[in-house]
Amino acid sequence: MKSWDAVILGGGVIGLCCALELSKRERKVLVIERGEPGREASSAAAGMLANCDPHTPELLCSLANASAKLYPEFVHELQDESGVHIDFRREGTIAFFAAGESSEFGHPLSSEELSKLEPSLEAPGAAHFLPEASVDPRKLMEAIIKCLHRREIDLSSGAAVVEVEMTGRKVTAVRTEKSRYPTRVAINCAGAWAPRIAPVPFRTRPVKGQMLSVIPAPHQHFSLRHVVRHSSCYLVPRSDGRVVIGSTLEEAGYDKHVDPETIQALHQKAANLLPELGEGRILEAWSGLRPGTPDGLPLLGETSYGGYLAATGHYRNGILLAPITAHIIAKLVCAETPEFDILPFSAERFL
Repeated sequence: MKSWDAVILGGGVIGLCCALELSKRERKVLVIERGEPGREASSAAAGMLANCDPHTPELLCSLANASAKLYPEFVHELQDESGVHIDFRREGTIAFFAAGESSEFGHPLSSEELSKLEPSLEAPGAAHFLPEASVDPRKLMEAIIKCLHRREIDLSSGAAVVEVEMTGRKVTAVRTEKSRYPTRVAINCAGAWAPRIAPVPFRTRPVKGQMLSVIPAPHQHFSLRHVVRHSSCYLVPRSDGRVVIGSTLEEAGYDKHVDPETIQALHQKAANLLPELGEGRILEAWSGLRPGTPDGLPLLGETSYGGYLAATGHYRNGILLAPITAHIIAKLVCAETPEFDILPFSAERFL
């Protein structure tokens, strides 16, 4: 019977990046995805690589900054291997902080500096420039999946994982609704669905986010070059002329219904910041389920079950943290010590 060195539970950006990193180390890997790879939270994201965000938990900052530094080479490798342009933009972010907020990165912008950077922006307060980047998550996932196929990494889709089988508290196989896959290593990257996999009820939950994208009206051209972040919404420009607008934060379970009134409200909030967006046409509206945790930190690392690891619960930072998470998981699987203290992210801290 065929077996694998590692089976990854979940085919989002975290799981697929872990698979690619393990394949570099000549591990035979299988990825199991309940639906279509990359089509849940990963493709629903805006793609901001917000490592300078003051809302990032302090314990997570070192990983966020390390992952941001990995991104240029990460993107270069993916684009070179897949032939897919990921739309990695390094124009920076213009952030309008709430009272009392600040970031150790970047610098304040005078009215004149802001006007030069974004002349059409209606400033709702003091502006700061942050040296952040962005990607198009859908293009990112397309590139990753093409690399997955090029490297002949095994992929099973369309059946949910129900259990990681153990013998004497050591992993022996992964069982789905349809099949059983022998392995000594299982990595739970199932995002908001992580708690549904026995025997460990990891504490993640779905946090719904509704979003939209806007395209210019005929004979119009959006002037926006930078990501714009405000408490009311954020704006993420794409190189093809679209602007992505987000996002809600809703405790709505696994409901992915898109509410037209909510979408219209987001569109109006965006137009308050950049009036030209009000004339744009809504191209698409969607929602995604971010994997949240009780303390806002991911579940990352080994468990008390031999061979069972977790890499889930990345909440709003899954795209940003994918390269560093894959690096850490690959080191653990290969019995190496990561350069980072991952104890605060203990996978079993809520059990």
